[in-house]
Amino acid sequence: MRRGALLLWRGAAAHPRTYVLAVLTSALFGGMTVAVSQVLGAVTDRVVVPAISGDIEAGASLWLAGLVVLAVAVALALGVAGRRIFAGIGYADIGADHRHGVTRQYLRLPMSWHRRHPTGQLLANASSDVEAATGVFNPLPFALGVVVMILVATVALLRTDVWLALTALAVLPLAVLANLVYQRRMSPVATRAQQLRAEVADVAHESFDAALLVKSLGTADAEEARFASVATDLRDANVRVGQVRAVFDPVIELLPSAGTLAVLLVGAARLSTGAVQTGDVVAAAYLLTLMAVPVRAFGWVLGELPRALVGHDRIARVLDARAEQVPGTVELPRRSRGLRVQVRGVDVVVHDASGPHRLLRGVDLDLPAGRVVALVGPTGSGKTTLAGLLCRLQDPSAGRVELDGTDLVHVRPTDLTGQVALVSQSTFVFEDTVRANVTLADDGEPGAPDDEAVWEALRLAQVDEVVRALPGGLEAMLGERGANLSGGQRQRLAIARAVVRRPRLLILDDATSAVDPQVERRILAGLRQRDQDGPTVLMVAYRMSSVVLADQVVHLDGGRVVDRGTHAELLARDPGYRELATAYEADSARRAGR
Repeated sequence: MRRGALLLWRGAAAHPRTYVLAVLTSALFGGMTVAVSQVLGAVTDRVVVPAISGDIEAGASLWLAGLVVLAVAVALALGVAGRRIFAGIGYADIGADHRHGVTRQYLRLPMSWHRRHPTGQLLANASSDVEAATGVFNPLPFALGVVVMILVATVALLRTDVWLALTALAVLPLAVLANLVYQRRMSPVATRAQQLRAEVADVAHESFDAALLVKSLGTADAEEARFASVATDLRDANVRVGQVRAVFDPVIELLPSAGTLAVLLVGAARLSTGAVQTGDVVAAAYLLTLMAVPVRAFGWVLGELPRALVGHDRIARVLDARAEQVPGTVELPRRSRGLRVQVRGVDVVVHDASGPHRLLRGVDLDLPAGRVVALVGPTGSGKTTLAGLLCRLQDPSAGRVELDGTDLVHVRPTDLTGQVALVSQSTFVFEDTVRANVTLADDGEPGAPDDEAVWEALRLAQVDEVVRALPGGLEAMLGERGANLSGGQRQRLAIARAVVRRPRLLILDDATSAVDPQVERRILAGLRQRDQDGPTVLMVAYRMSSVVLADQVVHLDGGRVVDRGTHAELLARDPGYRELATAYEADSARRAGR
């Protein structure tokens, strides 16, 4: 209950004006609900009963009594409308806050954190967990209005008769007791259901994302069975949640009705002794009848609270995650020439369930400004890890990486992303226009590259003619993940996306694997000739046609730099490189023949 109260307080405090108005209008509703019962009681004793007895003056006052009831009813309706409007606004605002907070945190956290968390889990945090965490705020103002109603009703009932008041208010401790039992049973099943929602989203995302693989290998039945398994588990968990609620909700529904019956019985006994009048019993019974729905609202809040706490806990694990990287604050001056990159004694160690794994060991490397360096090595040698260090996708466990003599970990993030660009082999294309995919900005956004710069980048990436052939040119819409482009065209579009930012260090992590060697040669030649002083280029290469274009070759194996030099020098003195080059050439010939 303490955690639930804290959750409700923080949510409402985030939007104080909205929730103050929601609670005030709800309090108006609560006060007017009690007023209706009091007016009905007074009208019954002073107008209705005397008029039935033949009192002419009382009969003539019926229209005035009707106007009083109408005025109270209008105020009650205004309270209902205001409560619903402001409660809806507050509910939507809190949901938006949670989604913004979660997605903002996703963008801040490093890639190492993202690799440890499945995509479906992250989707669930931003969707179903947010819905669970905010669902309790929809009936909250209504429930708070119940508090006002209870206070006003208590005063009114005590002024009428103590025994009627005690009978009517006995409903409240019974409702609290029922909720305590409910929360103990609901919390574990709600936690399980939320976890399974994330697992269903994860399996669905994998199946849809791997649609080509599933269809080409004929594993649709296996995927269907895998999804059906987790979907069945979620169904069972939801049924269990429904079963627990099915016991709790009728109890909350029953209490006001049972209270009304008790008030009528006690009121009849008190009426027979002359302790109260008929109108007093009518007012008390009607008040408890009106309180049935608000008491249910209080029950809705209590019923949603366990699920809300589970959803909030799952969101909090994202919001409270601490980035392993501390943003730098040192400026990296912008110059026309490429960056000089120096890697000094770098180790990279990662940990998983099986223990620590050393991916890089004492790596020393010097990339001269404006030169093209090829990084080669067998699978698992640490090439992609080293490439990721240069754009700070992760930090080294030991050693340092320097850009123009400045330690990379101290460079401001805006300077880093403005001067270092990475193009990976797995190219992502947004379902948007060509221009938006290259600039990654909305039309007219301040600082976005203009059309001339976009066409220049497309020309350097040797994809301008492809874009001109598309209907609409830069305005042509690309399908999901660039479905209407070939693999090589998507890679060249990704290169254009990088070079349009005029980076001083361009990292190509096997980014031309699907590009024709002649086209690849023209791309590198264009980068060298740009402004007569192009960027420093690091290529993670698997084709000899790519490697021979480099000014320098670095041979990496087992997380260590084995040798460096020109292609010819390494062929002459490095047996491992010679064997690797032979294998690359054989693979390239096999691909060309196919």
